[in-house]
Amino acid sequence: MAPMGIRLSPLGVAVFCLLGLGVLYHLYSGFLAGRFSLFGLSSEPGGGAGPAAADGGTVDLREMLAVSVLAAVRGGDEVRRVRESNVLHEKSKGKTREGAEDKMTSGDVLSNRKMFYLLKTAFPSVQINTEEHVDAADQEVILWDHKIPEDILKEVTTPKEVPAESVTVWIDPLDATQEYTEDLRKYVTTMVCVAVNGKPVLGVIHKPFSEYTAWAMVDGGSNVKARSSYNEKTPRIVVSRSHSGMVRQVALQTFGNQTTIIPAGGAGYKVLALLDVPDKSQEKADLYIHVTYIKKWDICAGNAILKALGGHMTTLSGEEISYTGSDGIEGGLLASIRMNHQALVRKLPDLEKTGHK
Repeated sequence: MAPMGIRLSPLGVAVFCLLGLGVLYHLYSGFLAGRFSLFGLSSEPGGGAGPAAADGGTVDLREMLAVSVLAAVRGGDEVRRVRESNVLHEKSKGKTREGAEDKMTSGDVLSNRKMFYLLKTAFPSVQINTEEHVDAADQEVILWDHKIPEDILKEVTTPKEVPAESVTVWIDPLDATQEYTEDLRKYVTTMVCVAVNGKPVLGVIHKPFSEYTAWAMVDGGSNVKARSSYNEKTPRIVVSRSHSGMVRQVALQTFGNQTTIIPAGGAGYKVLALLDVPDKSQEKADLYIHVTYIKKWDICAGNAILKALGGHMTTLSGEEISYTGSDGIEGGLLASIRMNHQALVRKLPDLEKTGHK
């Protein structure tokens, strides 16, 4: 007798094949979705727990400090690489209010791209203000590995959660562009500041050419400190290179002939001049004075660092600076540490007028 055969129904085979294809489709589509979410600007960068929920949620200032330090360093790498290539692609964005050329280079653009997209990928729910235009065509997804450096963990021992909607980040991807084009490298910095409800709470100033980074968080900690002493009677005053003449006369009248004026480039460099910085190229000063309009991304990081260390940065009339709204301030600024700041404000009543002459 012939062996019994098994007849396969064509309909059954078709159904089986369709079921198999359906299973493969769902598995593969899930795999692709996971891959694309990893590389997208989602609220869960790097596949980890997202820093903010869809409604804004909260962000951890300790994590923001870690990413801000990394962003300043990454931006600084671009600044240094472009300067050492000696191909700056320098151009003018127009004139400043003082009539000087407002310069931009490839260093500004490439640093801005690295810094902005690193912060935006890590914290998509927060407002980020930056000096340079962000072109969507140049978008990069730069992931943070969610590792907080040991020096930050040592100083900031617990997370510090704040509402994401209360946070504004200020980026200066290349401070002292004029000096950068002149190859005066010691003045150049990259900076990040985080403000909460308009108040500066953490700041990072990075010097790309000496690879020194200063950071501080208000009520959190810092890796930099004030110097042991300052001269309040005949201070050394650091000012913009273009302002040294107009400040000198008033300063000498106020403090006497022993006062020293230090012309310098870059707001970040000038704030570091007030601190105990191990960089040998860094000059030392007792006061920082600016007499004209200045942008907030130039000063927010320095303001946060000084505030964290017990210092002050105000307008020349002594008003606190709010880091919301417009991107600049009209009233000049005075920065000091371990001095009677309001007494200094009263001593310098005419400097703001001097800046508008």
